[in-house]
Amino acid sequence: MITHNEIVSMVQAATEEVCVTMLAVEPVREEAYQDTTAATNSNGILSLIGLAGAWAGTGSISCSAELACLLSSRLMMTEYDTVNDDVLDAIAEVTNMIIGNVKTSLEEHLGPMGLSIPTVIHGRNFASRTIGVQEWTIVPFHIEGHRIEIQICVAKIRQAERPRLTLTPEHAVQI
Repeated sequence: MITHNEIVSMVQAATEEVCVTMLAVEPVREEAYQDTTAATNSNGILSLIGLAGAWAGTGSISCSAELACLLSSRLMMTEYDTVNDDVLDAIAEVTNMIIGNVKTSLEEHLGPMGLSIPTVIHGRNFASRTIGVQEWTIVPFHIEGHRIEIQICVAKIRQAERPRLTLTPEHAVQI
């Protein structure tokens, strides 16, 4: 089992490392919290990555379009004033780095995990939701006057009681 505070520490360490070393920005911590739904910015950028293993879930990053452009400019060393494909790709990479580092820390407690390819959503007046009622750990930061939230939700996978099938030359036999 893993606690909310342990996840918060992992997210803070991963976010600070990526921001300082790859983006040359200093994230300022805000108070982390838990909720039964992921906090989503209905305007801006939402980037999601799936986590899979004996435990599974989602890691996500949500921020304004302005912050996405700032972070992308720092990562790519090119100025971006509006969201375009390069900005969306850069935010996917930032998400991959942060959630990837969190995943590595989670594996010490939860066993091996895989990551999906990031999905990035950009627009206005959108909402996202996850099926099920799991606790999300939401870890906000401020970066140069903009808010960013890193969110993690993991739950143990229940092994379903499924009949096993054995194949014989004639047919499959239920065991």
